[in-house]
Formats: sequence, structure tokens, C-alpha cells
Amino acid sequence: MGDEINPEYRDLVADTREQSDKKILGVLLKLKDLLNRTSLGDQRDLEECKRSLYSYGVLHYCSSSLRFSPAKIQGGYAVLTQMADLLSSCCVGLGSFRGMEMFNHEFLSSVVENLLFLADRVMNRALQDKAQNEMIRLFRKVFDSIGWLLRAHRHLSHHVLRSKHYERVQMCEDDDISVVTVTMWNEIFRADRAVIDEMGIRALTGILDDIVYKMSSSSNPVIGRAAVKTLVQIMDHSMATRQLVHRRYRGLGDLAVKDWRGKGFEAALDQLIDRLHSGASWRDTEESSEEMVTAACVIQAAWRAHQTRKRLKKLPRAVSTIQRSFREKRKRKQEDVERQRAQEELRHEVCLRRQRAMRQFRQRQLHLMEILPAAQVERYLGELENQAAVLIQRVWRGHRERRHFQQYKFSLVQHKAAVTLQRAILCFLKRRKAQRNALSPIKGPKGLTDSRRAELRRQIEEHISLHPSSVMSAEGSMELNHRAQSLLHQHLLNRASDRAQEQHRQALLAQINTDMELLLSAPSLKDAGEEDASLFLSRSRPVATRARQSHNALIQSMRLPWWKILGSELSSTEEPLGKDYDINIESLYLGGI
Repeated sequence: MGDEINPEYRDLVADTREQSDKKILGVLLKLKDLLNRTSLGDQRDLEECKRSLYSYGVLHYCSSSLRFSPAKIQGGYAVLTQMADLLSSCCVGLGSFRGMEMFNHEFLSSVVENLLFLADRVMNRALQDKAQNEMIRLFRKVFDSIGWLLRAHRHLSHHVLRSKHYERVQMCEDDDISVVTVTMWNEIFRADRAVIDEMGIRALTGILDDIVYKMSSSSNPVIGRAAVKTLVQIMDHSMATRQLVHRRYRGLGDLAVKDWRGKGFEAALDQLIDRLHSGASWRDTEESSEEMVTAACVIQAAWRAHQTRKRLKKLPRAVSTIQRSFREKRKRKQEDVERQRAQEELRHEVCLRRQRAMRQFRQRQLHLMEILPAAQVERYLGELENQAAVLIQRVWRGHRERRHFQQYKFSLVQHKAAVTLQRAILCFLKRRKAQRNALSPIKGPKGLTDSRRAELRRQIEEHISLHPSSVMSAEGSMELNHRAQSLLHQHLLNRASDRAQEQHRQALLAQINTDMELLLSAPSLKDAGEEDASLFLSRSRPVATRARQSHNALIQSMRLPWWKILGSELSSTEEPLGKDYDINIESLYLGGI
């Protein structure tokens, strides 16, 4: 490739020179357009285009763009998934060119690693989002790109199995993720079984462990079908793989029969069980093979002789049968060809008539537009548009009503069935009632005599006298109502005073609690100051004056001689003074009242 850039790639190469996530959408659109235009030509032009994209560095940009943050890209994961699809298609079918070894071993390894990184990121987003159908579809598309690369470049399977991102995907317990991974290996082995030889025992063992684990831990029929088909393909590849499966997974046959019988893929499951049983009896067969060869040869020879004699006896009849069936088949084939030719001719004739009618209609329209005055052309075109709109609306309404009818068809059938059942039940009940009336006619009550009436009246009066009514009379009800009204009035009058007393009681309790907190938190007399003393002063002037008088009286009594105090303690004339002191001390502080 020369140093000069082809003009077709100049804009695309200029956008990919800078590793920017803002240009990924433009690169994707230009790359799509380029590949679409090139794919219409020769295959060699497409190979040359892919080699040019690799040599100009466009594929390197596409590979590195898979690690861009989806939050910064317009379109997010959908754009990255489309880029992964284009990258995988561009990495296949390049032909031979200079630097092919570097392309296969270095560039393709980085491409696979970036694809697995994107798959790991999409898987994490799908597991975080509960409504994950769209993310699972994108995850499946990314793994389709990986499978496309592995089918074209079989040596990349080792890079996939060694990748830490693939290990994370492999360890995921989600059924949708497991379906994608198992299905990818199934399609790869079905497309080219030579991949199994290039993998080696270690890589193949890792894949088998993952498949058997998903088969034993999941109950999804899709996972079971893909796992069983993959195991059958691996065991059919060679005797070594069959012995590997039999030696490593001894209870696989019982597990398959127990968990997956009756899940919808009985043919593939029977194939797997047959191969497992044949592998189990392989050693016993090998030991006794020499003894059984002769017996098998004898049995085969006798059977072939018997079949040969039987065919010789049936040969004339078989020849006539073959000829007859051949003639019938040839006749049916000729009839089918003639029918298809007639259908094609009819379809062609109908198409020509439609085109001819459309051409004549257009010519008549043009002729009418030439005849009409210029002022009426616009009205004529408007009428045509109205007719077309009416036709479209009619077709759409018919389609909508047919679709609604299909949706509500089952409910209509249920309604008709319910009406039929109800009609049948009503008819049955009507007939049954008529039969009862016919069999046992209703007899009218017998008339009452005067003596019977007097006896019944006497019984009623005795019952009323023995069981008097508990219903209160009208006068008692009125008296009880007046009494209740007076009690309610008295309660409403006393409610205001009771409420004031309750508020006063609550205020006293709050005052007592405040006094207790002040007394508990008060400092000792040695440490107390004027500020602490001011907390215990009342804000009410009368109370403060009375407290000061009581305090002075107490001080004066304490200054008296002891012999005067001794006499006053026993005298009865000083009792009012002590009571006065108590009253004064009790009313020293009322919390600012």
C-alpha cells in the first residue's frame, strides 16, 4: 500500500486519527456506507477495501472504540454493538497480504479481548436492569460477532478461553447469558469440527466443564438442548473425545435422563445417552472383541446371504415398482413445472395489465389537468388527495377492526358459550318447575272458624302477659330525654371551670419540676455567688416582700438568748408564731407568680 491515501477513505481516516468518543457515530455511518458500496462489486474489491481499512488504521480505531464509555456516546450500547459487528466482518476475508502474521497474532487478539470487554460490560448492565430484553439482545449480537471471528480464525479460541472477561461471563448464573455462551460453542463446532483438534485437551475440558455445569444447574430447555447437541458433536468428533467425556463425567447419562427427559429434544438426548452407554461398555467390548469378531462375521455373512436371496426373489416386482414410482414422480414434477409456469404467466399478465391501467389513468389525469383552468387545478389535486386519504383511512380501519376481532374473538366465543349455557339452564329450571307443579299442586289454606279464632286470640293474650314487651313508653322516653339534656347542660357549664383547674394544675406541676431542677443543679453555699442567688428570687414583688419579712423574723428569733427560746418551745402561747413561720416558709417562692 502506498503512502498516499485513497480519496474514498480520506474523510474516514481523518476521523479515526484522533481517539475521540465524539466521532464514533460518524465513523460508524461512513464505514457502513463504504462497505455497502464495496459489497455490490467484485469480491476482490471487498478484500482490497478491508486490507485498506486495516493498513490505514481504521480497524485499530474501531477496536479501541469498543472500550469507550457508553454514557458519552450518542446511542450508547447500540452504537458499540454495531461497531463490534462491522469490526468482526472486516476482520474476516482479507486474503493474503504483507503483515498477515502480525494481523493474525497481535491485532486479532486485541480485537477478541475488546469484544469480550464489551460483552462483559453489556452483561453487567443487563443484570442491573430488570427490563433486560434489549440488553440481552445486544449481548447476543456481540457474541455472534465473537463466534464469527472464531469460525474464521480458529486459533483465537485459546485467547477467548484465557480471557478474564470470558471467565466472568462463564461464571454468570443467568439463564439468558448461559444460553448465548452455550449456543455460540454449539454453532462453532457445528460449522467446523476441526476447531476441537486445535483447542487441545485442556481448553476442551474447560468448555466441557462449563457445559456440564450449566446442564446440571439449570432447568431451561434452551440451555439443555444446546448443551446436549454440543456434547453430541464433541463425542462424535473422535474416539479420544468420547473417552474423555466418559472418563470425566461418569454420571452424566443418569443426570440427562433424570433432568431433561420430556423437555422437547428427545432425539438429541437419545443420541447423547447412546454415546454415553457405548462409551461405558467400550472397555468390556475391547476385551472380548477378538472372540466376538468371528461370530459377528458369521452372522453378517448369513444375514447378507439371506438379504441377497430375498432381493433376488423380489427383483422383478421391485423393478416394476421403481419404474412406476419414477414415472409418477416425473409426471408430478412436470405438472408442478407447468403449474408454476402458468402462475408466472398469470402473474406477469396481471402485472402488465396493472401497469397498463396505471399508465392510462396517469395519461387521463394529465389530459384533464391540461384541460382544466389554472384556478381549478389546485382544487382538483385537493380532491385527489382527499380521495387517497379516504382510501387509506378505510384500509387502515378495516385492518384495525380485523386485528381487534382476532384479539376479542376468544372472548366473544366465551360470551356466546355463556349465553347458551344460561339459556339451557333456564329452560331446564322452567321444565322442572312445570313438572313439580303438575305432580304436586299447591293446596290453599283451610278457613278458620269462630271458635278457632277465639282460641288463637286467647293464646296470643297469654303469651303477651307472660312475655311483656321491653320497649319503653312514650312518656318514659320523653322523661329520659329531658334528664339527659339537663345532664349534658350541666356538663357543658362545668367544663370551662374544670379546664381552668386542669391548666392551673399543669402549671403548678411544671413549676415544681423547674424548682426541683434548680435545686438539684444549685451549687454549694461556699461556691454560690450573686448570680446563682438571683435564680432563686421571685419575680413577684408581694411574694419577695413576704419572704423578706419571714426571713427577718426568723433571724431575730435566732438572736434571742437560749433560755428564751427554751421557754417558747414549750409554751402554748407561741404556737401561732410557729404556724406563721411554717406558712411563711412554705410561701417563700412560687416561681414568679
